[in-house]
Amino acid sequence: MASTVNKVILIGHLGDDVKMHYFEGGNSIGRFSLATNETFTSKETGERITNTEWHNVVVRNKLAEICEKYLSKGDKIYCEGRIKSRKWEQEGTTHYMTEIHVREMTFIKTKKDTSVPPTTENVPTTNPITSKSSKEEDADDLPF
Repeated sequence: MASTVNKVILIGHLGDDVKMHYFEGGNSIGRFSLATNETFTSKETGERITNTEWHNVVVRNKLAEICEKYLSKGDKIYCEGRIKSRKWEQEGTTHYMTEIHVREMTFIKTKKDTSVPPTTENVPTTNPITSKSSKEEDADDLPF
């Protein structure tokens, strides 16, 4: 059994259309922002307050192509993935970014097409040649 878990589940609305980038060899990556809201009532004023959190979402290969085809700004989705942080330097300044790398997704409400597939859960997002099996990952966690 793994000793740690990195899993994120989000339900939210796209803040913009999917931006695609294609690589040599047929791989692709899609990026978009996802807004999640938290609404509560202030105890002091009785006013309803809504806080919006923005997430940077990354999808790869076939899942990215499906998202580009069916999703647009404002669509509501359910997605599962993991958190990944990046760090880079540009013009002497260090930049940081936290992203959600999505592996499974369900379209809840879309505007583009009525024939939207209800789920994209079994779309492979990694190259099966380079990914480890769960047994190999468990073997790496052994203390001996």
